[in-house]
Amino acid sequence: MAEPNLVMVGVNHKTTPVEIRERLAFTRGKIEDSIEKLNGFPEIVENIIISTCNRVEIYARVTEIERGTHLLKWFICDYHGLSLEELDRYFYCYKNQQTIEHLFRVSSSLDSMVLGESQILGQVKDAYHLARTMRSTGVLLNQLFEKAFNVAKKVREETGIAESAVSISSAAVELARKIFEDLADRTIMLVGTGEMAELAAKHLISYGIKTVYVVSRTYERAAGLAKTLNGCALAFDQFERELHRADIVISSTASPKFVMGREMVEKAIHKRKNKPMFLIDIAVPRDIEPEVNNLENVYLYDIDDLQTVVNANLRERHKEAEQALRIVQSEVFKFESWIESLDAVPTIVELRNRAEEIRKKEVQKVLGKLGHLSDEDKNAIHYLTMSIINKILHKPTVNLKEKTQAQDGHVYLKAIRHLFHLDDK
Repeated sequence: MAEPNLVMVGVNHKTTPVEIRERLAFTRGKIEDSIEKLNGFPEIVENIIISTCNRVEIYARVTEIERGTHLLKWFICDYHGLSLEELDRYFYCYKNQQTIEHLFRVSSSLDSMVLGESQILGQVKDAYHLARTMRSTGVLLNQLFEKAFNVAKKVREETGIAESAVSISSAAVELARKIFEDLADRTIMLVGTGEMAELAAKHLISYGIKTVYVVSRTYERAAGLAKTLNGCALAFDQFERELHRADIVISSTASPKFVMGREMVEKAIHKRKNKPMFLIDIAVPRDIEPEVNNLENVYLYDIDDLQTVVNANLRERHKEAEQALRIVQSEVFKFESWIESLDAVPTIVELRNRAEEIRKKEVQKVLGKLGHLSDEDKNAIHYLTMSIINKILHKPTVNLKEKTQAQDGHVYLKAIRHLFHLDDK
């Protein structure tokens, strides 16, 4: 079997520090310019560039593996005005089967910083569509990337790799949904304006929360964040009085002592007529007195509790990743079989051409001796002999296509070419 000469050269969060990755990154404009330049290299037959905050990778079909791999490394560095000699140690390079498996893993988020995250698939699709628009892909990369998208879909449908929360903010949402089931029309109160609290609030709002209060010792900060979240700012001295309005409270102040004690929360839950409250304390040191958790219908989680949830979910994702890897490996084998089946096409064409050549020659001999035949009779002979050839070759052709997708397919190809002298000059 002829090698497909697929290569991939790249750097990512596992191999390369962020200060190097950001220097090697391609913006969309740079990707378009780079694809145009790569299209000009005769050694690069097809190419696609993926550039995200965590990885820069070029997938290519090349005329020669070693030369093509070196050229891609040189190109990435030269384009950014950097020295390959200094950066060579950061690159990883794959060829043929390794390239196929790596792309399937990347698209299925098995190679991501956060296992199972969904963003990477969209980024790979964007890179592919841009490359197709710029006509830098052909049959092989088109099929490879389309297959990668199918594999990613299959991994998500057949495993739970993306189901559990693996960030503090998403863990908060997961817990809130367990307590309240439906988050629509719930009210959230942010105490403090920390970045993590804001992120958690945005996650919750995306699930339908309509009313948001923001409390801060600095009213201007509260007003600024409230505007961002389409909510309402409260002065700090209003906080205790309005606490009962909140179904969910996220606290992230820089206070050295508790800003919510048992008595304050007890009054709030009483005003709420014992309706549940979910309190998320992501401050260090903590904002909420731990004894609050002993109150009926009050659910208090601090940063360590949320991290415990995240760690448990990560363990579940890693279990699911084992099944995902089995899917990837199976699909790699199928794609390799498809590549191998491509070798059957020219052999089948040559076989049929050889048979047609012999048929025509023999028919001409016979027709030369049967000059009295009408044109209709001659056409009938042509049709008859063509039909015989097609019937004889039909089953071998079907079998050849099937056999070349098996592991030892090259043996059948070699045998056919030898038996019918297809390689004779």
